[in-house]
Amino acid sequence: MGSEFYIYADGASRGNPGEAGAGMVIMDSNHHTLLEKGTYLGRTTNNVAEYKALILALREAQRLGGEVLKVFLDSELVVRQLQGIYKVKSPNLKGLFKEATNLLRSFTSYDIIHISRDENSKADRLANQSINFQRIRGE
Repeated sequence: MGSEFYIYADGASRGNPGEAGAGMVIMDSNHHTLLEKGTYLGRTTNNVAEYKALILALREAQRLGGEVLKVFLDSELVVRQLQGIYKVKSPNLKGLFKEATNLLRSFTSYDIIHISRDENSKADRLANQSINFQRIRGE
């Protein structure tokens, strides 16, 4: 089996739409943190932020050489859309869904797992910190 990564990703939006950020954590199979990252996304909806956080994490996992992924998200909508349970109806999400599924197909295997917000606190903190930092900078 190739490099197994555990990914935690979360998007945050203050207002819907509002100022938004993405956060992600990638760990190896021994649960050692390989990368933590937060990114300011500008003004967007929470669901768009959730997808952008996932896409950011998948790109970083590719760059780090991940092959087998366990992806943990607290967005029930995104998880169920990726699992094929919910259809993607929003025009704002269709392109992001396609990008995410194309990235996921580049890995040997993956699991998408819904977790509680509490279990995703580190990625949530990184998403919110990126918004806070942007506000401090005044951009």
